[in-house]
Amino acid sequence: MGEGLFQPLHILLIVAIALLVFGTSKFSALGKGLGEGIRNFKSAMKEGEEPKKEEKLKEKEEEKKS
Repeated sequence: MGEGLFQPLHILLIVAIALLVFGTSKFSALGKGLGEGIRNFKSAMKEGEEPKKEEKLKEKEEEKKS
């Protein structure tokens, strides 16, 4: 197989141990929380881009008026 720490079998073993330690309910809650965090991060990144787009549109409109 490949070299390194994170081979597919190692990852599978880590996930199996995590399921045994935390149980399925906490494991699913962890996944849900992680997914929500990623969605919130993406939406925050998009909000940061919107003002820049609006500023560019305003600049173009002002150039057309001149």
